[in-house]
Amino acid sequence: MLHTKIKDNSNNSGPGIVLVCGPTSMGKTSMGIDLAQEVEGEIISADSMQVYKHMDIGTAKPVYAEQRLVPHHMIDIIEPDESFDAARFAKTATKIISGLVSQNKTPFIVGGTGLYIKALLHGFSVTDPADPEILCRLKREAEEHPPDFLHKKLLEFDKNSADKIHPNDTFRLIRALAVFEKTGNPISSYHKGHMFRKNLFNSLKIGLDMDRDKLYQRINMRVDQMLENGFLDEVKKLLGMGFSENLKPMKSLGYRHMVDYIQGRHDLKEAARLMKRDTRRYAKRQLTWFRADPDILWIKPDDFAYAKEKVMAFLNSA
Repeated sequence: MLHTKIKDNSNNSGPGIVLVCGPTSMGKTSMGIDLAQEVEGEIISADSMQVYKHMDIGTAKPVYAEQRLVPHHMIDIIEPDESFDAARFAKTATKIISGLVSQNKTPFIVGGTGLYIKALLHGFSVTDPADPEILCRLKREAEEHPPDFLHKKLLEFDKNSADKIHPNDTFRLIRALAVFEKTGNPISSYHKGHMFRKNLFNSLKIGLDMDRDKLYQRINMRVDQMLENGFLDEVKKLLGMGFSENLKPMKSLGYRHMVDYIQGRHDLKEAARLMKRDTRRYAKRQLTWFRADPDILWIKPDDFAYAKEKVMAFLNSA
């Protein structure tokens, strides 16, 4: 039984929300639905890929039956060729939270996109709009390299900022590098309005974790299941609809691997192997990100009773 003893991870400002986070394939969707059903809550997906229409299997989107159990938000809201980022997520999710709170319903933020969750919980302001192409490239570099890659890169251009940003804080590292590449000036030379604020919400943060080998087995099985469920056909359909393989969501985990097979760059066996490998690496980076937050209560995915106990105690004290 994995229970991390921590301090009270709620704060005293803003509406009360419950966060269920952790790496991919961990069971966040099931835990979120089960908890929300107990308190008549609703779920806001914090997944950067589930916002896109037509992308269901590869994003592990909650199926229709699951979405009928508990109302879901931030799913299927834009086309794959539309832009979406952490700022838009935070703005939209905040409005949804306000509406739920006004109805005396508990918002459950469920997902594994750390950038989106941090933007929602802490907020940020932008001093100078970053170039979308630069941001996309830096995010790709963050996915393909070790966690400290961007930090070492920033050290070369803006040591002052690098000294203040944690090596695992990918969101701020990407922003700092993007500002420098576009303007030629370090972000530390701008005003302080860009820094994250604190305590926008009274939150309970639940993180799901398990033995690493078991998680990797689940990831491998999920990839196999996606392929059996027609993931390849889903990607072929997207291409047939005219969505370019160069679009940001089409370059994401799984989709780029299927595109590589379709375009003849890999055979299907190799594409599946690389998809499993890259998903395992992504899960490791997700864990690194979330473990940097000391306020997260870590539990096993099958320990619903303990999670429910903590949620009920949090809501009763809020």
